[in-house]
Amino acid sequence: MEGWDPNTKSTLTQIPLLTTKAGPRDGVAWTQRLKEEYRALIAYTQMNKSNDNDWFRISAANPEGTRWTGKCWYVHNLLKYEFDLQFDIPVTYPATAPELELPELDGKTQKMYRGGKICLTVHFKPLWAKNCPRFGIAHALCLGLAPWLAAEIPILVDSGMIKHKDDATTSNES
Repeated sequence: MEGWDPNTKSTLTQIPLLTTKAGPRDGVAWTQRLKEEYRALIAYTQMNKSNDNDWFRISAANPEGTRWTGKCWYVHNLLKYEFDLQFDIPVTYPATAPELELPELDGKTQKMYRGGKICLTVHFKPLWAKNCPRFGIAHALCLGLAPWLAAEIPILVDSGMIKHKDDATTSNES
């Protein structure tokens, strides 16, 4: 955690670490891992709300907990930009981090792969590998998606690649 800003360190230390090393094919152990994932997500969400930093909603899209969907948002110049968020839990999870997808931003930035998967290879993947199996979905959102949004959304807005929903509505009405 050297070189991290104090806010990131503080946030990260408050997200519970996971202990069960299990993936979707591991039966009962996967069920235990999912419980830990939910505990960490609930703690992270509650912490964000108490700090007036609420920025995502996700839930498992299937009973197995292998597909997740939701919304994330970023406020830039006092305007809220909201995006669909989705990801699948890899078969090799937790050794492999989930690939977080923002489908509507597909092709709008070089820091994204086909299908709207955000680029996390250089900075996040080594951190994930070093902390396997202690990191989970909440950690991927905190250390992967949050910094990506903070770095990319202002650039996309300022370059005109994305428009605020009110701007898009106004231009459609003209």
